[in-house]
Amino acid sequence: MNHTKRILVTGGAGFLGSHLCDRLVDRGDDVICVDNFFTSQKSNVAHLLGKPNFELIRHDITHPLWIEVDEIYNLACPAAPWHYQYNPIKTTKTSVMGAINTLGLAKRCKAKILQASTSEVYGDPEVSPQAETYRGAVNPIGPRACYDEGKRCAETLFFDYHRQNRVNIRVVRIFNTYGPRMHPYDGRVVSNFILQALNGDDITLYGDGMQTRSFCYVDDLVGGLIAMMDGPDEFIGPVNLGNPNEMTIRQLAETVIAMTGSDSQLRYEHLPQDDPLQRRPDIALATERLGWKPRIDLETGLGATIEYFRKINRSDFRPPTPNIILNTRRAAVDA
Repeated sequence: MNHTKRILVTGGAGFLGSHLCDRLVDRGDDVICVDNFFTSQKSNVAHLLGKPNFELIRHDITHPLWIEVDEIYNLACPAAPWHYQYNPIKTTKTSVMGAINTLGLAKRCKAKILQASTSEVYGDPEVSPQAETYRGAVNPIGPRACYDEGKRCAETLFFDYHRQNRVNIRVVRIFNTYGPRMHPYDGRVVSNFILQALNGDDITLYGDGMQTRSFCYVDDLVGGLIAMMDGPDEFIGPVNLGNPNEMTIRQLAETVIAMTGSDSQLRYEHLPQDDPLQRRPDIALATERLGWKPRIDLETGLGATIEYFRKINRSDFRPPTPNIILNTRRAAVDA
């Protein structure tokens, strides 16, 4: 007899979380979506509200949550630099206190729990590609440290709860992900470049535009999260999830211009402090242990993302912080 799993998704109304909720609801799980709506939109999960196996709770995970669940996906934390740097202390508290509260819940319920960590734990890496064995080069007192070190501390807590309390954990390190439902004012390169191109504005590059990123489409990434949660209990991670196809930021800008048919030009500005110059995942471990690898190519994924941004009414989206400048000519920090 199949047991319907009760699954908590923190940050479930965000970009990644809403796509994960879609997949879990569709397969028949009983999904509880928790979000404080700082950087997320209720519209991301509005289509799920009438489903009998979906529940939405407004809650901030820096405070304990008392529910009964079988699995927890801990995705709650602002992930774009403009957002997490707006209130760096709250960002650190979300990563650290959020981990403590969700791990405590998992311990009490004897639930499996997955931590959505990040490639930012590698900092500005000295090796490429980045494998899980690499310990990173993070500036602990820089402007990005609230996110980088907050996520590193969350990983520490997960492994200590596993060793000390035998909590059934999973840790994944997520590399740059993109797709429909990205917040138009999240300050990341994919959303910035698409909006600037659609507006006919100059595309803003930081530094010389030769820093690299590897972009994974959201459907592939969500598949990796579920594969990790459903995988063998002895494989707890950390494991990289991302697309190893590396490209320069300038190449991304040129691709977006070509795909949108825009006449935008490239404009260069100063590179922000501690912005990583290179980012590329080694996904050999995910492929070996989970049978996972991304399947959606960049042009297919960008096409779907561009179509999403063509259709949305941007006035429906509230800029999460005063740091967000609605005129996209003043682009955002490269995430």
